[in-house]
Amino acid sequence: MESVENTNCGAGRPVWARTLVGWHIVFWALLGTTLGLSFLGGLSTTRQAVFVGAAVVLGAAYQFVGLPAIRSRRLIPSYLYRLVMIASLMVMIAIYPQSVFLMFIASAQIWLLSEDIREGIGLSVLLVVGVGTAQLWNAGWGWDAFWGILPWMLVSLVVSLLFGIWIEKVITQSQQRAELIEQLEAARDELAEAHHSAGVMAERERMAREIHDTLAQGMTSIVMLSQAASAELSRGGTSGAAARLAAIEDTARENLAEARALVAAFTPVALSEATLTEVLRRQAERFAAETGVDVRVSLDLPDDEVAALPQAQQVVLLRSAQEALANVRKHAAATQVLITLGLSDDGVWIEIRDDGSGFTPGAEYGGFGLNAMRGRVEESGGTVEVESTPGHGTRVQVLMPAVQEDA
Repeated sequence: MESVENTNCGAGRPVWARTLVGWHIVFWALLGTTLGLSFLGGLSTTRQAVFVGAAVVLGAAYQFVGLPAIRSRRLIPSYLYRLVMIASLMVMIAIYPQSVFLMFIASAQIWLLSEDIREGIGLSVLLVVGVGTAQLWNAGWGWDAFWGILPWMLVSLVVSLLFGIWIEKVITQSQQRAELIEQLEAARDELAEAHHSAGVMAERERMAREIHDTLAQGMTSIVMLSQAASAELSRGGTSGAAARLAAIEDTARENLAEARALVAAFTPVALSEATLTEVLRRQAERFAAETGVDVRVSLDLPDDEVAALPQAQQVVLLRSAQEALANVRKHAAATQVLITLGLSDDGVWIEIRDDGSGFTPGAEYGGFGLNAMRGRVEESGGTVEVESTPGHGTRVQVLMPAVQEDA
C-alpha cells in the first residue's frame, strides 16, 4: 500500500516495522508445518516430490524476492513474488488441500505489498480464484464440488478484503499521526526559535534603553562639564574649574556604579541607596548645576507612599524623568523645569514640564530616548502622554497603573 512506503522508516514504521519479524516467523512456521504434515497425508512419491518442489519455490521466492520487496518497496519484484506465491499455492493445494491454511499469510502479504486498495482487491480475487480452482481440480471438477467450495471461497475473499482494508486504514491513520507529530515538532521548534529571537531582541532593547538612560546620559554630563571646566580654565578661573572637575569625578563614579549594576541586572544604584524622592531631587540639583536651568521637584503624595511604591515602578518613573531631562538639555533651551510626582485613582504618575522651545506634535522629538521611554513604560503596563506647542514648552506625563493587592 502507498501509505506503508518505506517500511523501515517514515510513517509506516510504527505499524509494520515492529511486526515484520513476527510475520516472517509466521510464514516459515506455516510453511514448515504444512510441509511436515504433507508427509503424513499419504501422498504418492511423485505428488510428494511436486509438493515439496512447490514449497521450496515458495520459500525461496519469499526469502530472495518477497522479503527484499517488502523492505525496499520495489514494484516489479513485489508483483513477481505475489504471482509466484499464488502459483505455488495453487500447486500445493491441488496436491494437498490442507495447505489452504497458507492463504492466511498469503493474503496478508498481498496487502502488505499493494500500493493501493484496487491492487490489493485485484490480487486478493486472483488468489481466491486460483486456490478455488486448485481445490476444484483436486475434487474432480464436479458441480457438487464447485457448490461446496464456493461458499468457503466467498467467505475467504470477504475476510481477506475486510482485513486488507482495515490494515490500509490503520496504516493511513498511523501515517497521518506521524505527519501531524512531525508538523507539531516543527511548529514547536519554530515557536521556540521565535521565542528565543524575541527574547534576544527584547534583551537587546532593554540593554539599549538602560545604556541610553544611564551611561550615555552620564557621559553627556561629563562632556558638558569638561567643556565648562575648559572654558573656566581659559578664563583663568581655577576655583570654578575645580568644582567642575569634582562634578565630573562624581558623575564618572556614578556611571561606573551604574555600569556594574547594569551588568549584574540590579536595581539602579541611586534607588538602592535612597528613596525615589531623594533621587529625583538629586537629579534636579545636578541638572541645574550643569545647565543653569531652574529645576524644581514637587510631590503630590507623602514620602512614605512614594517609598511604598513597587521597585519596578520606581525604576520606570526615575528613568522617565531622566530621559525627559535629557531631552530638555538637548532640544528645549528651557529656563525652568518642574517635576511633579503624584497619585491618582488610576495609579502613580510623574510629569515633567518645561518652558522651552517646544515642538510640533507628531514631529520627531527625543529620537531614541523618547521611543525607549515609551517602550519601557508600555512594557510595564503604563502610558506616556506628550503635549507640546512650538514656543510654549513641553509636558511629558507618565502614568503607571495602580498595583492590585492580593485578596
